[in-house]
Amino acid sequence: MIKLQIVGNLGGDCIVKEVNGKNVINFNVAHTEKYKDAQGNLKERTTWVNCAYWTDRTAVAQYLKKGKQIYAEGSPEADGYLNKENQPAATLRMRVQNLQLLGGGDGAPQSSGGSQMASSSASNATRMSEVSEPADDLPF
Repeated sequence: MIKLQIVGNLGGDCIVKEVNGKNVINFNVAHTEKYKDAQGNLKERTTWVNCAYWTDRTAVAQYLKKGKQIYAEGSPEADGYLNKENQPAATLRMRVQNLQLLGGGDGAPQSSGGSQMASSSASNATRMSEVSEPADDLPF
C-alpha cells in the first residue's frame, strides 16, 4: 500500500455528492513549498491534490471551507493528460482515509495538536464514518 500524507490549505469550499447511494466529500488541497534553485534564487512550487472522502456522515463538510488548513492521508492516484498547450501534465488525487482540521478557529472543535474530525480507521472509537469505497466510480 502506498500512503500519501499532506498538510495544506483548501483551495475552495468542499462539494458533497452522492454517487451510487454513497456520500463523497470532494475538495482540493494546495501545498506550497519554498526552495532555492541552483542559482540561489528563492522559488515557490505549489502542488494541488484533488481529494475524495467517502463517508456516510457529512457533518465535517461544514468545516471544509476555502483557506482552511487540513491534514489528510490516504491512497494516491495519478493521471497523465495533455494540457491546453498540448504539453504533458499530471493530476494527483487521493482517496482520503483520515482527515484533520488544523489551526482551529471558525467554530471548529479544538484539541491540542489539531482537531481530529474524521477517520475511517477501525481502531478509532471516535471515528465519524466507516464506509467502503466504490471500486470504479470516481467522482473527480
